[in-house]
Amino acid sequence: MKTYLDSILASHRASADADHRQLEVVLDQARGGPRPRSLSDALAGEGLSLIAEIKKRSPSKGDLNPGLEPSSWAASYEQGGADAISVLTDAEYFGGSAQDLEAVRQAVQIPVLRKDFTVCELDICDARIMGADAVLLIVAALDDQQLRGFHELATELGLDCLVETHDEAEVDRALECGASIIGVNQRDLVTFQVDQSRAVRVGMMLPDDVVKVAESGVSGVGSVRPLVDAGYDAILVGEALVTSGDPKSAVGLLKEPFS
Repeated sequence: MKTYLDSILASHRASADADHRQLEVVLDQARGGPRPRSLSDALAGEGLSLIAEIKKRSPSKGDLNPGLEPSSWAASYEQGGADAISVLTDAEYFGGSAQDLEAVRQAVQIPVLRKDFTVCELDICDARIMGADAVLLIVAALDDQQLRGFHELATELGLDCLVETHDEAEVDRALECGASIIGVNQRDLVTFQVDQSRAVRVGMMLPDDVVKVAESGVSGVGSVRPLVDAGYDAILVGEALVTSGDPKSAVGLLKEPFS
């Protein structure tokens, strides 16, 4: 069965195939980008950390907040106690852009994750150029050679990697590539439905020496408690925040019970 991820990756790979920039030239540009902030350090503090997401739409639900102004929204997240900001830069499926990330990076002092579908080395370079402090690597989207190579390149450029998994086998692959920040996406790749029982099960097998991030499906404090009990250090929340109407308060309501 073809999944949302299949369609998105096909689009990104087609774009990558059509991108004829020379890697060495873009690498030089990337090395001159803003000095990265440490996502790992930001998520390693006491209590539950929160990555608040700038997300205007989704493939499954359509528009969430199409008029969202990234810089002011991100500043409200930071005021509410967010530890990092995730910015969707995919235009076709999520309504994002590189300009959204650039605006957010200027508006906050906390790390900014480029949330996109990394399929080639140029994607990682572009993340550093636009001001990202970290990139997303989706294990299900990459073979082992790509996963290791992209992780090494990002590290060379000073970027942290949030390595996203969905099951135990993918966690093993993430650990093999040297991942120090591992996300477990609660959303099923086929049905796009949230499966918290799987996230809890997988989270409990993650080693203590990695930063553990639960992604997707957080709708309120009640959905956070099982994740904290399963040992997660952080949660990444998008939809519940961008549809809240009061991002500052929404972040505080999720974090305060677990501080």
